[in-house]
Amino acid sequence: MNLKPLAVAFTLFAPALCPALYPTLAQAQDTPRQTVTPAFKGAISNIPGKSLVAVVVSYPPGAKSTSHRHAPSAFIYAYVISGAVRSQVDDQPVKVYQAGEGWSENPGAHHRVSENASATEPAKLLAVFVVDSSEGTLTTPDAK
Repeated sequence: MNLKPLAVAFTLFAPALCPALYPTLAQAQDTPRQTVTPAFKGAISNIPGKSLVAVVVSYPPGAKSTSHRHAPSAFIYAYVISGAVRSQVDDQPVKVYQAGEGWSENPGAHHRVSENASATEPAKLLAVFVVDSSEGTLTTPDAK
């Protein structure tokens, strides 16, 4: 198979595509986002149909999560492992939580603000969910 025509076509058309792609790439790089790492998941043996799920949310400096809701059955406890996290749940006031502090979210809560409170230091939190074992999606971002 002769790949030379493909290489020539790529060379000719790639520069034309770059301006169209550049704004998307620049926007993605300008907005730091959190990363979510599963920590554990297991059924709660004395509460049929319920599971305990934990994730570690890591925020680079200046990172933000989009506003979101969690699974309808989810009760959540969030604990700041390191750094400081700014949070607002439902209509409660925005609050900054330092390492060692935490908050809870009731089922159906709207997590309006979730972000690193620092533009220079990373932050990390542990989110522990008590959720129906049948729930497939733990977090749903708000529609834009």
